[in-house]
Amino acid sequence: MKYMILTYASQRDYDEMVGKGGDERAWSAEDFGAMGAFMESFNKELAESGELVETRGLIAPVHTRRVQGLKDGLPVVTDGPYAETQEVLAGYWIVECDSFDRATEIAARLAKCPVPDYVAERAYADVRPIAESQSDLDV
Repeated sequence: MKYMILTYASQRDYDEMVGKGGDERAWSAEDFGAMGAFMESFNKELAESGELVETRGLIAPVHTRRVQGLKDGLPVVTDGPYAETQEVLAGYWIVECDSFDRATEIAARLAKCPVPDYVAERAYADVRPIAESQSDLDV
C-alpha cells in the first residue's frame, strides 16, 4: 500500500532556514548543510529499499496562490502567505510499504534530522494512507 508522509513549516521557518530569522533564530550554514545531508541520506536509503515512490520539498509559503470559490463567476485567487495560516505543507514523501506501521516507522526517522532545538520541538509529520480507488475512501 502507498502512504504519504507530510511535513509542515511556516513562513517564519523558511525565513530562519535561509538566515533571515533574526540573530538567535537564523540557521547557520552548518545547520542547513546538516539537514540537507540527512535528507539526501534518508531519501537514498528509502530508494535503495524500494520503498520510495516520490519525494519533494515545497517552496516557501510566500510563493503560494490559493484558488477558492467563485466571485462574479470567476475563481478567487489570493497570493500567500496567509495571516490565518500558521503552518503549511513543507514537503512530502510517498512511500510504498507493507503496512501503516512501517510507514510510521519511516516517518519517525525524520525526528533524527539535525535541526536547531527550537525547530525540533515543534516539528511533526503526518502519515496518511493513499486511496487507490473510491472504495478506499472509507466514507
